[in-house]
Amino acid sequence: MGGKRFDALQVGVRVLWEIKTHRFDAYSDFIQRQTILEQVPLLQEERDIAEACGYGFVVGVSTQAHKDALLQRDPRLDIVVTGCMR
Repeated sequence: MGGKRFDALQVGVRVLWEIKTHRFDAYSDFIQRQTILEQVPLLQEERDIAEACGYGFVVGVSTQAHKDALLQRDPRLDIVVTGCMR
């Protein structure tokens, strides 16, 4: 959709998902910061594409720390801790 591939479509509610299974908690502080700086603009772009096409957008992450770090950069992201690890 809009040149992007989403990880999942939640049937019946028109929600697209992006799943991040990074072992974020195991990263050094530097790598955590770099990861967030890379991910947030991409997630914002995906959210904008989803919304422009009439879909909601949810990000699934493995840990609460990853969720917290993403929300610090963009509190408008809808993020769910899935617990899924690589």
